[in-house]
Amino acid sequence: MLDIRGIRADPQAVRVALQNKKFEADIQGLLELDERWRAVLGEVEQKRARKNVVSARVAKERTSGRDGAEDIAAMREVNEDIRRLEAEVRELEADISARLLQLPNLPHPGVPVGPDETANPEISRHGTPPQFRFQPLAHWDLGVRLGILDFERGAKVGGARAVMYRGAGAHLERALINLMLDLHVREHGYHEIYPPYLVTTDCMTGTGQLPKFGQDSFRIEGSDLWLNPTAEVPGTNMYRDEILDEAQLPLNHIAYATSFRSEIGSYGRDTKGLIRLHQFNKVEMLKWTTPETSYAELQNLLSDAGDVLKRLGLTYRIVEMCTGDLGFSASQKYDLEVWLPSYDRYVEISSCSNFEDFQARRMNTRYRPAAGGRVRYVHTLNGSGLAVGRTVAAVLENYQQADGTVRVPEALRPYMGGLEVIGPR
Repeated sequence: MLDIRGIRADPQAVRVALQNKKFEADIQGLLELDERWRAVLGEVEQKRARKNVVSARVAKERTSGRDGAEDIAAMREVNEDIRRLEAEVRELEADISARLLQLPNLPHPGVPVGPDETANPEISRHGTPPQFRFQPLAHWDLGVRLGILDFERGAKVGGARAVMYRGAGAHLERALINLMLDLHVREHGYHEIYPPYLVTTDCMTGTGQLPKFGQDSFRIEGSDLWLNPTAEVPGTNMYRDEILDEAQLPLNHIAYATSFRSEIGSYGRDTKGLIRLHQFNKVEMLKWTTPETSYAELQNLLSDAGDVLKRLGLTYRIVEMCTGDLGFSASQKYDLEVWLPSYDRYVEISSCSNFEDFQARRMNTRYRPAAGGRVRYVHTLNGSGLAVGRTVAAVLENYQQADGTVRVPEALRPYMGGLEVIGPR
């Protein structure tokens, strides 16, 4: 949620920032509501001060034996005015809050301005795409031939955009999850959590999925619960309505969770394979920091996610999201994209974002500065470390061999019982 004080201070800068994010908002209407709220709040304070004066006079009149009927009538009138004005204050606050919840986060000043993904600058490349002396297969064909990915039975059970992992395929998925968790915990210093898969409306609102993007997630009918669209939601909300000590920061947590997304906006895109499913596994890195350290921690997220890809020997690049491709909640965001031979291009496998205090304001997550003074909002960050199904796809495609088998990356072999090659079932 944006700070209304920042909007008051420079509404034109906010308009421009939102336009760069391809978002039109009635900032003037919001400021008019805010001005009315402040005026009515001032009236309430004046009426309360008047009530105190009259109350004191009535008490004095009673001690002197006078009935003070006029002052008592005046006090009743003041009380009625206060009740009416307080009701208006509550209505205005609800309206202002509802409007603020609809506004996206503002881009960091350093984010490149651009209309869409075509304007995303490439930051770096790591590794070289493999060269094959044979025609490589897409992972959806390769996995079916090996008998480790069963899309037909997956669709029978779970409908479109579903898969059934089998044999070494299921083992590969599990091995990747364990590798990622162990690496982030043992070497990168994250604290492992295993969050609930069901989350409340308040949690979805806190991280920015609601109120605008409810159609992207699955709601449990007849309840206030949603299927977790990403471990970011339950993970980040674990400190909702809490005040942390600065000495605790940065907090670095890692969470594995199965995620669920409706993919309503992706009809016709990535309909084959593991890239865009309704249900998928993801390992999520989460950070809570002070404002002064959050952008250094964003670079740490990129390094930690990239380390997984390096351990697996996968070629990837890092791109920065321009303003028009930044998304609703992020102030700055980078994607790590892995090379997929079937696409003949790089495909997103991790997003790493700094939300500054946008989510913290919605969740009321603050910290107490070590030097004293008023509590402040934390900055929150997260990044995929990594999307597991997409990593399976990348391993299968990049490590396939001419005979149709797949070499197991060395880093994964201890997690697969020493298996070196995945062959047909």
